[in-house]
Amino acid sequence: MAHKSGFVNILGNPNVGKSTIMNALVGEKLSIITSKSQTTRHRILGILNGDDFQIVFSDTPGIIKPAYKLQEAMMQSVYTAISDADLIIYVTDVKEKIDKNRETLNRVINSRIPVILVINKIDLSSQERLEQLAEKWEEIMPGSVIVPLSAKEKFNTDNLLNIILGKLPEGPEYFPKDQLTDRYERFFVTEIIREKILNNYKKEIPYSVEIEIESYEEQDKIVNIRALIHVAKESQKGIIIGHRGQMLKKTGTEARKEIEEFIGKHIYLEIYVKVTKDWRDRPALLKKFGY
Repeated sequence: MAHKSGFVNILGNPNVGKSTIMNALVGEKLSIITSKSQTTRHRILGILNGDDFQIVFSDTPGIIKPAYKLQEAMMQSVYTAISDADLIIYVTDVKEKIDKNRETLNRVINSRIPVILVINKIDLSSQERLEQLAEKWEEIMPGSVIVPLSAKEKFNTDNLLNIILGKLPEGPEYFPKDQLTDRYERFFVTEIIREKILNNYKKEIPYSVEIEIESYEEQDKIVNIRALIHVAKESQKGIIIGHRGQMLKKTGTEARKEIEEFIGKHIYLEIYVKVTKDWRDRPALLKKFGY
């Protein structure tokens, strides 16, 4: 039997469920998920393997109009994902306006790459509303397959996977069959810590921080990790730490527990906070942080 493979890139506006969809398809939590928009900053690969196929999914940052250099870098990864895909999954949901960020949507339409249009969160809609949305999307993206689903409830995700497999070209293995992602454990440690900050802090704070792993020492039964939370302003440092250090302790405890589950070893986690002014607009620092 011929082997199928390809790069399937997941695109869409913020908070439509791209990360939830990739995690559901791959069967592992690779992308962090919160109710806040712009949760995903990096392009993250999730690799799904079968005996006769290999799908390399790519979760991308939400489509936005950049306000600073960090967001410009995030959008550049989106544009790259439009051009290097074998198949694009464009994700919308039952709530968002169809003409949102139309310029980037037009890039997808004009790319001539096959597109599967996913309407997510159908558990929050009526059948009548869903049919109306599907008709409008058929007008905008004629020839695209439209798949309604609920990623959160894992409804119709199996059907989506079958459609993807049907559209994949014949091809080789791009990665070893036992490989799940292109990222190292250190990267996922930073993402877990950042997820806890997204969950525990409000307003601008989660968008003003970056996580850096200063040291990662792996022993037989324990991993010693020293992490640095960079904040953009002096006032944000106190908010991250909290009264008598309680907020930072809460974030660290939650992160340590999830890191232990992810890595499968005991974790000794030290977290410190550093003011790195305007890091979101400093190209050298953005490069250092992997953007």
